[in-house]
Amino acid sequence: MFESLREKLQGIFDRLGKRGILREEDVKAVLREIRLALLEADVNYKVVKDFVERVREKAVGAELSRALNPAQQVIKIVHQELVTTLGEPGRLELKGRAPYVIMLVGLQGSGKTTMIAKLALHLRSKGHFPLMVAADTYRPAAITQLEVLGRQINVPVYSDRTAKPPDICARSLEDARARGSDIVLLDTAGRLQIDEDMMNELVAIRERVHPVEILLVADAMTGQEAVNIAQGFHERVGLTGLILTKVDGDARGGAAISMREVTGVPIKFLGTGEKTNALEVFHPERLASRILGMGDVLSLIERAEVAFDAAQAAEMEKKLRKGEFDLEDFLDQLRQVRKMGPLNELLGMIPGLGKALKGVDLEKLEAEKSLKYVEAIILSMTPEERRNPRILNASRKRRIAAGSGTDVQQINQLLNQHRQMQNMMKRLGQGKMRGLPRMFQG
Repeated sequence: MFESLREKLQGIFDRLGKRGILREEDVKAVLREIRLALLEADVNYKVVKDFVERVREKAVGAELSRALNPAQQVIKIVHQELVTTLGEPGRLELKGRAPYVIMLVGLQGSGKTTMIAKLALHLRSKGHFPLMVAADTYRPAAITQLEVLGRQINVPVYSDRTAKPPDICARSLEDARARGSDIVLLDTAGRLQIDEDMMNELVAIRERVHPVEILLVADAMTGQEAVNIAQGFHERVGLTGLILTKVDGDARGGAAISMREVTGVPIKFLGTGEKTNALEVFHPERLASRILGMGDVLSLIERAEVAFDAAQAAEMEKKLRKGEFDLEDFLDQLRQVRKMGPLNELLGMIPGLGKALKGVDLEKLEAEKSLKYVEAIILSMTPEERRNPRILNASRKRRIAAGSGTDVQQINQLLNQHRQMQNMMKRLGQGKMRGLPRMFQG
């Protein structure tokens, strides 16, 4: 989402890095460029004004570190002020007597229904027992969509196609108590724009069920208008937090930087994709690092922890040490890596790699496409062929190529890579890799 802003800021810092010392006139010139870059990224002009002023105060007149060059000093200051602007990380306030009601509000198309399922999955992973409530009786198929999502993630859904939304929400609490659910997630109706009827209904629901959290689901692609939408909801229903969706898209990113500052309401989650596991807890310092092209290793690790099963990983380690890593295992690892998200997004979380890949078109290199071909090749094999690739003769390879839409050369490349990995892992497990530190030799 922040690619354009990130490139502009990196360009500014690169030019500043050629200076020997940080002079006042350099700071003024850089601040003008930063102001322009933020405005072009759709950041609210009042937020930009305050932000630039805070950076100026710290950059001019402050005792600058001798250990850092001019670019590094400004990056440090800008990073600190971005974290300040994005605000303290907001966490769900689950206080009082269960079941705790979390009410999601927002305009139609912002992704509320999918976000309900993402939150349910997240909360269940934390040991809770959520109940999803289909309280949007206006949008065609909204109830059905939530019921389908509930079956996919194995979370119960309360629905009533004949009752009014305030009644549905009130009755869902009784259902939650009967089921033993400790959290109730309300999927309320959206509109194409804020209107009086919509707000009156949300106020009525709030007064009936007394939610501990009222979270606005805001589409990051909306840009500056998302800030106005957040203010409108906050004035009428009293928001306790924000969830930004579609942050994996090509929005300019201004809404994320502006919303916390303008509304005073904390951002609590980021929706990073369409899948039900594409949800990140908001960390301002990590987002600031991404904006500045500094990577985000912690979020990368958290994604890996979600995608990879600990027991499977332990079993895989045993196989690797014995050199028993077959194509079935290879396919399983490939699928788990793909669960973590698009390859270009993962690479962008590695510090310094985003800058190194500048100008490189990952799609042109067909990195994602090649992974799909690998999966297609392995799926076109029989279970016996996956476990024992040595039996693959010319006729078997032609059959696999026809079934996977590839050619024999691609199959041979995959088999060579797999064989090399097997040999390397076997030698590593036996401690025969010359030049490796002892700690890596078991």
